[in-house]
This record gives sequence, C-alpha cells and structure tokens, in this order.
Amino acid sequence: MTTPNPETNGPVAAPEERVWDGPPPQSPVSPVFDELTRQRTKEIIALYPQSRSALLPLLHLVQSVEGHVSQDGIRYCADALELTTAEVSAVATFYTMYKRTPCGEHLVSVCTNTLCAVLGGDDIYTRLKTKLGVGHEETAGEPGSTGSITLEHAECLAACDLAPVVQVNYEFFDNQTVDTADALVDALQRGEKPHPTRGAALTDFRTVSLELAGVFTDLEHTVEGASSAVETMRGARLATDRGWSAPSMPDSPPAFPSPPEKKS
Repeated sequence: MTTPNPETNGPVAAPEERVWDGPPPQSPVSPVFDELTRQRTKEIIALYPQSRSALLPLLHLVQSVEGHVSQDGIRYCADALELTTAEVSAVATFYTMYKRTPCGEHLVSVCTNTLCAVLGGDDIYTRLKTKLGVGHEETAGEPGSTGSITLEHAECLAACDLAPVVQVNYEFFDNQTVDTADALVDALQRGEKPHPTRGAALTDFRTVSLELAGVFTDLEHTVEGASSAVETMRGARLATDRGWSAPSMPDSPPAFPSPPEKKS
C-alpha cells in the first residue's frame, strides 16, 4: 500500500504494520527462595483462615532470606497469596519495618522522638551519622557482611522511662549516651554482639526478621532474658508494697446517662 507524498505528489511506502505482543515476561522468582522457604511459607499460610492475612509474616520471611524486601520478594508473596504485586507493594511500602534496600548485618535504630531527643537522642543520631558516614536507612559496609550497619532514626520506641534508647535489630539498649552508643557501634563493627539491656541475646537483622515471621529455630534461647526494666515496674511494685489496688469491675455495667434533648 502506498500513499501520496505531499511534497512531490509521488507515492511513498506506508509504515510497516506493528503488532503489540504484550509486556515482556517477568523474570522468574529468585531461586534464593528455596524449598525450606516454600515449606515455611505453607506453614505460615496454614495458620490463617484467609490466606491474604499471612501477608505481613510472609514479608518478614522474604526479608529474612534476602536482607530486604526485593521486587522478587514482592512477586513471591503475591504468587503465594494470590494477590497482585500492587497489593503486596502497598503493604510493603506502608510499614517501616520492611526495608526496600539491602540492610547491614545489624539495624541500628535511634529514637529521636520528643523525650529521647531532648535527653540526647538527637546528639546520638548525629554522632552515629558522622561516625558511619551514612544517613537515614543507609548502610555502612557491604550489606549483609559481618559488622555492616544500617542506621535509621526512629519514632517512639515505647521506652520513655529509659530514654534515650537505641535498638539493635529491635532489641533495647537503654539509657544511652553519645559515648555508650558510639562504643556499641564500635563493638558491632568488630563482629561482637553485646547483650541488650533487656530481652534476648543479640542476633542479626535476618534472624530477627525470621522470628518476626513466626519461625523460631531455638525458641527457648530466643525468649530468655529479662523482658522488663526496674524503672518500668516501679509503679506496680510501689502499689504492691503499699497495698494499693484498682477497684474491681462491677457485676453489671453502669447505666449510660440519658442523651440530652435536642434543641428545636
């Protein structure tokens, strides 16, 4: 087929017909999700009456494998739960505990919310940023390698009675100062794992992600250690020592007051 050329009135060839074959096929899910991961996936999904309810632990599971939630991890969760990748991505990008870039061996979180900030949290974060040469959610060292650290500033870590606090892989290091936080990071970079102020022994970011998925390879060891601090329990102990108690609940709830009359 030809069409007239407007400049010469001579014939010109029509453009070749193009057929759209659809989008290129997506790359297959990373082989890093091995048979053990697939078995754990099935076990997690079986815990829920509706499979889509397993999305949060499955995101932790893929993060435990790769050290972050990659696009392959998004597709893996979508395939396992029969969801779209858009649905999975919406959840993975909403919660800050799901990291979209590879993390270090350890995740160091510095609380910079109001009370921690005024008691030294901002100074701690500034020191660690300078020391490591990184900013928020950036990694010093090769991600995943021994001694590598991902730094972040965090909103309230629910330990105001022990401020300022730093977490390593979500385990608490209470009553920190600039110098103690500096020494803590030094120890982590040397490959050491200092014991948290309370809670279980320190592991690494991938192991904690696996535990957040509900998979415990050594449950007894994981839960050992004090889970509360003296400061946290001081009010309860004071009440016990003085014989204080809260009034018991009545056998029947009190009547609600009558609603006010509507004005005309």
